[in-house]
Parts: sequence; structure tokens; C-alpha cells
Amino acid sequence: MEIANLPISPSHRAKLLSAGYTTFSSLSAVSPSQLARDLNIALQEASDILKVVSDITRSESLHGGNAILKGAQTAWDMLSEEQMQKRITTGCDDLDTILGGGIHCKEVTEVGGVPGIGKTQLGIQLAVNVQIPVEYGGLGGKAVYIDTEGSFMVERAYQVAEGCIMDTLDKFGHHRKVILDCQEQMQPNSFLANIFYFRICSYTEQIAVINYLQKFLAEQKDVKIIIIDSVTFHFRQDFDDLALRTRVLCGMSLKLMELTKTYNLAVVLLNQVTTKFTEGSFQLTLALGDSWSHACTNRVILYWNGNERHAYIDKSPSLRSASAPFSVTSKGIRNATSQCKRVRMM
Repeated sequence: MEIANLPISPSHRAKLLSAGYTTFSSLSAVSPSQLARDLNIALQEASDILKVVSDITRSESLHGGNAILKGAQTAWDMLSEEQMQKRITTGCDDLDTILGGGIHCKEVTEVGGVPGIGKTQLGIQLAVNVQIPVEYGGLGGKAVYIDTEGSFMVERAYQVAEGCIMDTLDKFGHHRKVILDCQEQMQPNSFLANIFYFRICSYTEQIAVINYLQKFLAEQKDVKIIIIDSVTFHFRQDFDDLALRTRVLCGMSLKLMELTKTYNLAVVLLNQVTTKFTEGSFQLTLALGDSWSHACTNRVILYWNGNERHAYIDKSPSLRSASAPFSVTSKGIRNATSQCKRVRMM
């Protein structure tokens, strides 16, 4: 059972979620006095909440003790399943290559970089490319786009959809039957209709939407990617208590990882950069600190190399560290071209 469905008062549920208690495990080691402080409630109320959680946990363990054994899977099955998985193309061949074919389902991928490097452009591109029909080598899925900064541009999404359709039809132009079969799907309006957009204005809204996704995804079974742009914004603005922030972020990352496995989809977290004082100098690093780096499966850093945009695999359990150039064009993310110059501010 989720915290959102816990049989307690709605105000207490809201306070638990706002304080970062999104799962039963997050409450397992909390004392009544600590919970009372975190939720700003009476000690007896905190004790009653923990008792309800304890009773439900004990009941589930008695009736579902063998669930973990029933869910066992061999390593060979896992490898076979991984090799059969299709990837979500980024639109850039070199970037797809270092990513092992594109963005992986059942994984959380973090993409960070300086402003203007192309993070939102990549997010929009992935929301479009995940919809490429199976007949054209795509996943034929839908996208959830969670926008915390107001940077999503529907006009740009329309342009990217047009570019994706144009390039896909050019690539498969000789398969006339495939084109006729997918004619209705391969329209910009159809692509936009399959991007579910959530505008988030606070960290509490962000937590609430992520908790709501469990129900949403059960109803929208074709969603194959969740993009959060950016995961950082409200957690840098609204938090003074860093310990609380770490706990909230940990609960959120666990929830997202669970969604990737349950619904066989990809999660892409776009992140901002900040400065870190290291070895006597300030250096750029991804926001939210070192502890947050463990929240994702893969970490990709976008950066400028002269006038050229590059992507670097900074962390991955299966991909080697490598970099690749890419461009942001009128069609979206594409292979690097010499015509793409960095705009210099005067």
C-alpha cells in the first residue's frame, strides 16, 4: 500500500508526503517524536500513524511472505530480456552509439548541463521519438512530460514531430505498405496528442504527481517514457533543511525506479548545474550533490567543446565512459554539423 492510500486523515497523509515520507520503508526507522517534529503534530498522533503502518506491514508480511520468491528471475532471463529491449533513439547516431543504442527502458537516466546546451531540446526529442511506430523500428509508445520550469514549448514539439516524421519516412521510403499502414500515426497532431503534460509549480506538487503516476500509468498502458524537466528546480528553491531534502529526493528516486521496472519504461531526469569548491577552485557540477548521483542508473553530461555540443557518459553500470558530438537543429537533435555554432553573448 502507498502512503497516499494509508487509512488516516487526509491532512496527515498530505503532511507525510510533504515531509518526504512516500513509502512504508521511509517510516520504518522513524521514532514517534521525530515524526511529530517533522509533521508538526502531537506525539500521540504520530504514534497512531506509526501503529497503523506497523499493523499493515505485519499483515502484508503474514499473507504475502512468499511474494519475493515467486518474483525471482534468473540472470540468463534478465540478459535475454535486456537484449530484446528496443531503445529510444535520440535522433543523433553518435549519441545513440555511446548510449548503447539509445535511452534504455527499465532505467533512470539523468541528463545535466549548463543553460542553453540542449537539455529541454533533448527531452522534447525523446517525447516525440518514443512514438515512432514499431513498424519503423520504434516503440510506438506515449510520453509523460513533467515541466517544473515552464520551459516546454508546444510549438517546438510540433517542429520536432515534423522533423521526426520527415526523417523516418525518408529512411523507410521504399516500404510503401508500411507507410500506408502507419499513415494515421505519422501526423504531427497525433504525436502531440500522445504527450501527457504536467506543469508543476512546487516541490509538493512534484511529489504528488509522481505518486499519482502509479494510477495514471495503469490506465495509460502505452507510456514508455517519463521526462522531468528539471528534477532540480523546486528542490533548489524551496528547501533550507538539507536532511529533509535528501529524504524527499530519496523517496522520489525509489518511486521512479519502481515505475521503470513495473511498467517497462524509461525515466529521463533533466538536471541543472551548480558550482562546487574543489581543490582550491570553483568547478561546475550537477545540482543536488553527490548523494543524488546514486538516484539514477546512467548519468549523461552535456557540455560545450568550443562551438560544438558534446554528450559524455559520466556514470553507468553497463556503458563505458565516452563522449559524442550532437547538434540542435530546426528538426531537433541530430548528428553534429559544422554549421551549428555556439551563440556568444556580448
